[in-house]
Amino acid sequence: MTTSTTSLTLNNGVDIPALGFGVFQTPPEQTVEAVETALRIGYRHIDTAAAYFNEREVGEAIRRSGLRRNDLFLETKVWINDYGYEETLHAFQKAVGKLGVDHLDLLILHQPLPSAFERTIAAYRALERLQADGRVRAIGVSNFMPEHLDRLLASVSVVPAVNQIEVHPYFRQSELLAVDARHGILSQAWSPIGGITFYFGGDGTSTLDDPVIARVARAHGRTPAQVMLRWHLQQGRSAIPKSTRPERIAENFDVFDFELTDAELSAIDGLDQGVRRGPDPDSITLANYGREIPEA
Repeated sequence: MTTSTTSLTLNNGVDIPALGFGVFQTPPEQTVEAVETALRIGYRHIDTAAAYFNEREVGEAIRRSGLRRNDLFLETKVWINDYGYEETLHAFQKAVGKLGVDHLDLLILHQPLPSAFERTIAAYRALERLQADGRVRAIGVSNFMPEHLDRLLASVSVVPAVNQIEVHPYFRQSELLAVDARHGILSQAWSPIGGITFYFGGDGTSTLDDPVIARVARAHGRTPAQVMLRWHLQQGRSAIPKSTRPERIAENFDVFDFELTDAELSAIDGLDQGVRRGPDPDSITLANYGREIPEA
């Protein structure tokens, strides 16, 4: 018997599949096939974003799958250019139009945008409206640090259901995980197997080659990637792995029938280097990261 389940319950009672399939940096021309493959393998949670510029292709894959809308958990993100109350309401319309659906399961703000936080608050209030109207089942944030959460929670009514953040064995973000837990916010890991350690800001080391993770993987007859995903799930996090290779997509989903020991979990925790590989959320401004999100 394993200690993690295939789904988690958000703070508003909505169930979310613990393991999602991500399409960050997946070119549009590869997205349809990758998502179709994921759905065929068994994923029922798809994570995309306006700023990935592949929502339309995600929607096409969903249509081709033949699955009923209510059998899927669909998550996307509002980009900073569309922050503001009316702007974010319109961003929702753009997203559902591209995805070809009438509602979203989870809609989150992609970055805190502290340089214009009044727009962030207005955007989040639009998310609250969308949830109240039943057009979105749950709302949340991404890349929000403790100080950003404090500022947000002081101004809004609905506690975010999810905070999607960089978490992998080399950057555990233990303080932020604790803050999320204290507020009843589910931590959702992007780059959960540490892909960012070898494609952005790497220092020559990779989580996939880490000897501790390799030792744990050998003990269970699993791959390092499967061990890292299992680490997230057993510690109560949602995880969003990504790949365009069918064998990797399948491998990443095959993580529900083994269990890491407490000692193994602690050993992986101990790999934390405290070094962020992704951009500092405070560095994300309209001046240097602004990008218009097209209507269709």
